[in-house]
Amino acid sequence: MALTLYVDTARWRAHHQSVLQQFPGLVPVCKGNGYGFGHERLADEAARLGADILAVGTTYEAARIKDFFSGDLLVLTPFRHGEEPVPLPDRAIRSVSSVEGVGGLVGARVVIEVMSSMKRHGVKPEDLPKLAAAIEDIRLEGFALHLPLDRTDGSDAVEEVIGWMDRLRAARLPLHTMFVSHLKADELARLQQQFPQTRFRARIGTRLWLGDHDATEYRGSVLDVTRVAKGERFGYRQQKAASDGYLVVVAGGTSHGVGLESPKALHGVMPRAKGVARAGLATVNRNLAPYVWAGKQRWFAEPPHMQVSILFVPGDAPQPQVGEELVAHLRHTTTQFDRIVDR
Repeated sequence: MALTLYVDTARWRAHHQSVLQQFPGLVPVCKGNGYGFGHERLADEAARLGADILAVGTTYEAARIKDFFSGDLLVLTPFRHGEEPVPLPDRAIRSVSSVEGVGGLVGARVVIEVMSSMKRHGVKPEDLPKLAAAIEDIRLEGFALHLPLDRTDGSDAVEEVIGWMDRLRAARLPLHTMFVSHLKADELARLQQQFPQTRFRARIGTRLWLGDHDATEYRGSVLDVTRVAKGERFGYRQQKAASDGYLVVVAGGTSHGVGLESPKALHGVMPRAKGVARAGLATVNRNLAPYVWAGKQRWFAEPPHMQVSILFVPGDAPQPQVGEELVAHLRHTTTQFDRIVDR
């Protein structure tokens, strides 16, 4: 009895191939929880794609994944002076986002991140003159530009990249490789056509692994079903049942990431209204669960436990049976499954 991730493997891999065709030379990204699939699985899939380089989030992830992927490992988190040293093979490439950082990586393979409109981290335009001397002591693998997902100001992603290409060229810095994130296929093609001497490599995670939503599905096994009458008390907090129905214990709790939800950027009146409505229901202990039964998303009977959740199914709905599985709408990046099944 488990929280299971089912994968339509043929369909999933066909999607990988379609993305690869749109973004030749892409750099697969495997960070965090491996987009819900785990590092070992994605390392294997990246090798299957013929990737020569795999991007990971941290040096700790690189240390774990090095035994599963034989190509280069690009660490996306920038190097910082004073960080804990983690033993890595020479095929590891460090990102750096400052001139000072470059100075701390003498002899290392390095990708230099420049500051995009994300304003997260990166070398600023005014610091480019200092880089010419600094890069003499490193093995420069290229520059990188991490772009925003949304452009509410109407700006053009390609123009932002072109602006940086012009700055780097004016500073007489080598432009053999540029790593980019969050560009469309046609935008990447435009850049490659305009700068044929530079190799543009798209770093892609979400679009690659999670782009076909119908290729994967989470399901939680029903472990127990108990009938309750209106007013009857139940659970850790001994709340009263609002009506006759069933308490359904299903696999998947806080240790799996069930009940976790990252903040969302809401655009428009309707999404904001729904957000307010959900917040209002939560104040009276009414929280919608990710599990679906009989065509409807059901409510938590109480907050999820560590490894299971208790749902309330009203008496007018079909009674779930022990051993059945409920579809669960869960975020891959915050979910840990008990098992993965290819089908």
